[in-house]
Amino acid sequence: MAADARNHVTGEHGTGTPPAATAAPAPGSARTAAPAPMPLPEAEGPRDAVTRLQAHGCWYPSADPDGTATAFICDRGGVPQLWAGPADGDAIRLLDSSPDPVKEVSWSPDGRWIAYTTAPGGGEHTRVLCVRPDGTGRRLLAGADPDTSAYLGCWAHDGSAVAVTLAAPAASRAPQDGLWQPPDAVPVHWTARDGRATLLGTTAYAVGPGGTPATRPGGGLSAYLIDPDGLASPVLVATEPDAPTLRVCDLSHDGRLALLRRGPRGRREAVVRRIPDAVTTFTLPVADGDQWIGRFSPDGRTLWLRSDAEREYAALFAVALDADGTPLGRTVAAEREDCDLELLAMAHDGRTAVLAWNVRGACELHVVETFPWHGAADAVGPARPVPLPHEVVTRVAPAGTGRLLLALSGSQRRPGVWWAHEGVSLLRTPWSSRDEDAVPPGRPPVRPVLTGLTARDGLPLSGWYYRAPGRAPSEPAPCVIHLHGGPEDQERPVLDPLYHELLGRGLDVFAPDVRGSAGHGRTFVDADLGTGRFAALDDVADCAAHAVTAGPADPTRLAVMGRSYGGYLTFASLVRHPDLFRTGVAVCGMSDLLTFFAGTEPWIAESAAHKYGHPERDRELLHALSPMSRIDALRAPLLAVHGEHDTNVPPEESRQFVRAAREHGVHAELLVLRDEGHDFLRADNRRLFRRTAADWMERHLRPS
Repeated sequence: MAADARNHVTGEHGTGTPPAATAAPAPGSARTAAPAPMPLPEAEGPRDAVTRLQAHGCWYPSADPDGTATAFICDRGGVPQLWAGPADGDAIRLLDSSPDPVKEVSWSPDGRWIAYTTAPGGGEHTRVLCVRPDGTGRRLLAGADPDTSAYLGCWAHDGSAVAVTLAAPAASRAPQDGLWQPPDAVPVHWTARDGRATLLGTTAYAVGPGGTPATRPGGGLSAYLIDPDGLASPVLVATEPDAPTLRVCDLSHDGRLALLRRGPRGRREAVVRRIPDAVTTFTLPVADGDQWIGRFSPDGRTLWLRSDAEREYAALFAVALDADGTPLGRTVAAEREDCDLELLAMAHDGRTAVLAWNVRGACELHVVETFPWHGAADAVGPARPVPLPHEVVTRVAPAGTGRLLLALSGSQRRPGVWWAHEGVSLLRTPWSSRDEDAVPPGRPPVRPVLTGLTARDGLPLSGWYYRAPGRAPSEPAPCVIHLHGGPEDQERPVLDPLYHELLGRGLDVFAPDVRGSAGHGRTFVDADLGTGRFAALDDVADCAAHAVTAGPADPTRLAVMGRSYGGYLTFASLVRHPDLFRTGVAVCGMSDLLTFFAGTEPWIAESAAHKYGHPERDRELLHALSPMSRIDALRAPLLAVHGEHDTNVPPEESRQFVRAAREHGVHAELLVLRDEGHDFLRADNRRLFRRTAADWMERHLRPS
């Protein structure tokens, strides 16, 4: 992520005078203090590959400037860690042997540094580090304070600085008898769900009821350009006291313009900001999903964006800019009917774009020429399809002239990285696990079948049905309705070890997209806003009925399960449809939306207010939608699972539901996974979770 930003960032490669790090804040706004690089002990691991996990995954590749070497995330040692090595050889090495899971990786354009994000203790707070490709010089760039969080943006095109966003510490949430603050303690200053944000200008970010600023005390995000060598002062790119997200996605080659992605879920926006004078020149709504929303052309006169502005599905936009970053017009350069542009990547020279289209949950990949095409700056050449060996592309990274690195996943394999040359030939990297290693011998993965249904109000729904092997086509089977998170995630046809475990116990799995899911258009995503969430809860029951009629699932042996928002749906389905499901497993789910707002991270709460409702003005709605408000109706036994360091959905959300269930005489258990946050990343914990959940399901779905 030719000409450079040396007039803004000095250092070993820079010659100009950098602006002061205090430049460009909005008047009256607070910002997180600029970090300073902190040297760390070397933590390079063994040169020989750790082979404790044979069916490991490799993902999030980033290539060096000439595309001959790759840095990537791999869990072959039991936890996602930073590895690097040749793209066409197996002599890879572990660059950071610490047990903190790695989340993102980015190789600098000059090849001197690899920046990456880790989650200390497996929790939700992250920090940004960098290391040289040979494993030396490891240093912490941002996130040293355990009360803050930091994540990666793009590199300056000359490699002299990397963009980092810092989250200010949240206001204190002192526990009371082991609980988070009660609903009455929910702050009143929140962004209205339909509120209008003023983006990166000189006025406050947003206003709540009565014109009050929408923030918790102490919250806020600031984005800086940081010299990894520590020779130049950090440069403030933007500061937002109340922003739920703020990421620097690209810098123009001359370093004068920054492309930012910011805003709450469902209302993300692209922002072009002039760095020298802190002027915002352009904003445009962009689609949720992948955070890397676009890139400037090499001359800075065209901005390529993945956007769903005034559209049902995201497309490739070309925005013409003048020399000062002011927009001159925009056009749709590439679009597909009834499917989203899911990923957008640009070659380092800006002449080629790679477009990944989401077609009913699977991906189709196209390569187009962007510069120039018949002299038109906003046009693209004919699309050249790239054949894919697996169903889903999770990341596309340029790897030198004419080459790409593709992170792929599918229904028959673990995540791996493939090397594509000129969009014609694809080769699996030697360090990615083979398909046959993904599951034990003798039981191949089950290919899911996409099936459609109609909700009770007429809305079309769909999902993937996995049939347990060894059953006759018409034989009724116990079935687990599995609900994904988000809710803006989408069920994809990829190998899920949890599904493989459940299927091996003789349980069918039906994994639907209820309203609010991505991949089906903007109207479908927004269909669960406000009171529409009641219909989303009914969708779960309608999907269970469809599993019975089309599965066929045994109507007397149905279970519901999900993670994050899917965990919330699990709690809610058990109390709203108490006679439908025999049991449930809720993973990292919200049980009371008001206590969730009181306990979660401030930037998560700001973003969630648009999706779920205003925690002050919509209190009655949030109470009615909360599973805890209907705990008297609970009949089915349940298992709750949570990571001990989850600050996205605090563990108290599971604890309070389990306590209440037991007080009402319902069998309920809680599994807390150590050293995990909202996502379970450690191999031993993931195995424990899968086996515990499958044991629970098998025990409670036995024939009566």
